[in-house]
Amino acid sequence: MFNNLRQIIVRTIHPRITFPIHRLSSIEADKSPITANVPSEVWKLGKLNHIAVAVPSLDEASSFFKNILHAKAVSGAVPLKEHGVHTVFVDFGNTKIELLFPLGEKSPIKKFLEKNKLGGIHHICIEVDNIEEAVKDIQHQNIRTLSESTQIGAHGKPVIFLHPKDCGGILIELEQA
Repeated sequence: MFNNLRQIIVRTIHPRITFPIHRLSSIEADKSPITANVPSEVWKLGKLNHIAVAVPSLDEASSFFKNILHAKAVSGAVPLKEHGVHTVFVDFGNTKIELLFPLGEKSPIKKFLEKNKLGGIHHICIEVDNIEEAVKDIQHQNIRTLSESTQIGAHGKPVIFLHPKDCGGILIELEQA
């Protein structure tokens, strides 16, 4: 079933392909209409760095991940004044969860929690190998960002947030790998 679905999808986007396909990379990229809007290899998307969750209580959330789910490690709370949040990182070995709690009256997390009393997923963070080139390319494709330029994030690396209205309703943070 999945093989047939794969064939339908590939034929839809590139009707000249015949099956069986052993390697999609054998398509001549310079002649393929599906590569017209694909960014050059100036930057590459990396791994999922973390999922950020807004929580009404850092202590309760930290305790849950540490004592109930037995996370590999749970950091202490770190205030990030420039972002208006307190953060706690929960390490699972293969990825992390970032717990977010408001810092100050103008915190975006305060507004989020006013709408979502129990908290919830706030954003996902994906690493890129060249954030400056990624930002240029994304803006060239008319994807809005929440700031004019990158800022230093919770890991001490440059980050930028992509507007959820341009990303299928998902707030995406790109972080320099």
